[in-house]
Amino acid sequence: MTVGRTQSIALSGLSGHLVDIEADIASGLPALVLIGLPDASLGESKDRVRSAVANSGCAMPPTRVTVNLSPASLPKQGSGFDLAIALAILAGTRDVPAESVASCVHIGELALDGRIRPVAGVLPAVVAAREAGARRIMVPAGNRTEAELVPDIEVIPVASLAHALREHGTDIAVSDVDAIEPPRDSEPLSPTRDLSDIVGQPDVVEALVTAAAGGHHMFLLGPPGAGKTMLAERLVDILPDLDARDALEVTSIASLARLAQMRQLVTRPPFIAPHHTATAVAIVGGGSGVIRPGAVSRASRGVLFLDEAPEFATTVLDALRQPLESGDIVIHRANYSARFPARVQLVLAANPCPCGNAGVADSTCVCTPDRRRRYLARLSGPILDRIDIHVPVSRVSRAHLFDNTSPRMTTAHARERVVAARAMANDRWGRDLPEATELRSGKFRLAPVVVRALDAALDRGAVTMRGYDRVLRIAWTLADCDGSPMPTADHIGRAVYLRQGVHA
Repeated sequence: MTVGRTQSIALSGLSGHLVDIEADIASGLPALVLIGLPDASLGESKDRVRSAVANSGCAMPPTRVTVNLSPASLPKQGSGFDLAIALAILAGTRDVPAESVASCVHIGELALDGRIRPVAGVLPAVVAAREAGARRIMVPAGNRTEAELVPDIEVIPVASLAHALREHGTDIAVSDVDAIEPPRDSEPLSPTRDLSDIVGQPDVVEALVTAAAGGHHMFLLGPPGAGKTMLAERLVDILPDLDARDALEVTSIASLARLAQMRQLVTRPPFIAPHHTATAVAIVGGGSGVIRPGAVSRASRGVLFLDEAPEFATTVLDALRQPLESGDIVIHRANYSARFPARVQLVLAANPCPCGNAGVADSTCVCTPDRRRRYLARLSGPILDRIDIHVPVSRVSRAHLFDNTSPRMTTAHARERVVAARAMANDRWGRDLPEATELRSGKFRLAPVVVRALDAALDRGAVTMRGYDRVLRIAWTLADCDGSPMPTADHIGRAVYLRQGVHA
């Protein structure tokens, strides 16, 4: 009995686990048996491996071959195990040096002609291999650029199974083949939008800067044409660049979400704006077979914009409750679960009523009071309670449109203010914000005279306990934007207004 061994990576969300692949070459009728909890696409690898091995100048053993994927209790999904299975079998038949194959992690899908197709999620897989102690990893040539984004691990790109055998020291004829390339992302366009495009909304622009500085969620309520979408689109432009850790996380999510070549780390915060017909799975993630991240994860470390928020299904909006609190989302299946980051800045935009004319001067609203209530009631109280800043947005007049005397804040200036405010916050309490209890009772507790207006709002039921804590965070952000070491009573008052703006 001869056993060939190698390793591959099984992804569960962004987390990866080393999988030991053992190929037992034993006597018996010719058969290839795959065990170890494979899914349907992995179970089909038997036929891909047979054809790829035969078309690469080698031969499958004319006996019973049992391939075990260990640990057996860990679900394995996708076609990225093909290359490892083929090399484990050939290591068992001594067609390739077993020591070399056993010392390398392998990822790749085999085509029937022996070429190696790129797979999704290579970046998080390489990160997982490095963290597990691997020093060498073999990937499809089409995933080379993406895999080489991870330092401190040797990446071996191969275009075909024959190339893989040659890399492991087998004396085999290798013909030149064109590597199968994944679809590439289009070149990012240079942003042409600027915050100075917003006219007649100085208070809303100031609220936007506050939201960016503190990572606060926003709710924009106003009639059509008031500029809600323009404001949301420019929010992501005033956010600072991602640091190295966040950039690797965002790029890993992009790699896992779609089969595309990530040529460099994503350094700008993402902006995701799904259509209001999106399902809960599209927003939070999931799907049959391989679990894919949803919009809330693809927007992690950036902005998730839900325009026409009341038009989204109530179940979709309420599914965001837990991610907004915890900063991640766990998708459960019968025998395993996948965790994705969801540290997102949520922006909701809504009209005041279905026709959009409620409260607009010189316009007639045709909606009944009951219809207006039912329209905004689609945004449940619990989801609105998690939104830090509530801002009314009004239509601008012709005087505002052609006013060239009032100064307008530019994107560059706003980003400078945001970067400076975040630097003050990081110097005060580091990367992670303190717990709410520490803001109320710890060394950051404010004097009673400072929080008098907030205490009064809590006593009369104008804010919840969650709202109380969020007002405190907004006040600290306002102090950072003003360069003040501590919030004042004025900051608390402004924070209460930003919290209750659309309800005032």
